[in-house]
Amino acid sequence: MAQIDRLPFGSTGHLSSRVIFGAAALYSMRQDRADHLLETLLEYGINHIDTAAAYGDSELRVAPWMKTHRRDFFLATKTGERTKKGAYESIRRSLERMQVDQVDLIQLHNLVDPHEWEVALGAGGALEALVDARAEGLVRFVGVTGHGFTVARRHILSLQRFAFDSVLVPYNATMMRQAAYASDFEELAALCRDRGVALQTIKSVARRRWQDGAAAHFSWYEPLTDADAIGRGVRFALSRPGFFLNSSSDGRLLRPILEAAAAPAPAPSLAEIDADIARYGMQPLFEAGLDDI
Repeated sequence: MAQIDRLPFGSTGHLSSRVIFGAAALYSMRQDRADHLLETLLEYGINHIDTAAAYGDSELRVAPWMKTHRRDFFLATKTGERTKKGAYESIRRSLERMQVDQVDLIQLHNLVDPHEWEVALGAGGALEALVDARAEGLVRFVGVTGHGFTVARRHILSLQRFAFDSVLVPYNATMMRQAAYASDFEELAALCRDRGVALQTIKSVARRRWQDGAAAHFSWYEPLTDADAIGRGVRFALSRPGFFLNSSSDGRLLRPILEAAAAPAPAPSLAEIDADIARYGMQPLFEAGLDDI
């Protein structure tokens, strides 16, 4: 079984697998199914799990694994709270749910809205709780995540306000074909590279938002399902040196993503990207004025 490459996760000193397990896939999964999915991580050498307080039962499903595999994984979670009190309580609750004494990375979850940003990073805000938790040894590193068309610009402002250890941001071919988004993203990527900030990417295998009111069973957006197209989406993200790719919230896509990441292959050509966009009707998940997720 081919193993996924590992790279320094920013300046943390940890060598993380370039594919990070997006534990949103465990949101409403039974424990037996979660255990089966987590076994897949060991097959491919995945050593980094990313969950969140808001991911349903995800932290609870990770907990049994931490009893025997805690040393095998860089464990990250998130808090969506914006006040110091709320965020500190959220961190404590996450530790209890996962039955661990410490997480490696705590992240401010989807911090993009300007008002929420001012609250979270201001006096009495959530960032103070994260810093306190780090000083107490409850967490080792502090990051920030986000979705939306304006997220890259917001992360740049966040890095100007505080020395975050990691950021998380959407990155795929359709998003990068929007000039304004691509410009902000490249500025963020350069800043992360210069400062040693880990850059995590999401939505690598996104096709588009669900059409005609279709229900999102495992993900709020419609993912690609063709193995070759998934492979090209994965290679698009991983062709960038130093980038990490967080796997889909649709657990059925974990193995195809890992297979694509483990197989040495060049980045997709522009012609291949054009063909996929046309064939699958791919669209950017976020556009100017469409930042509602």
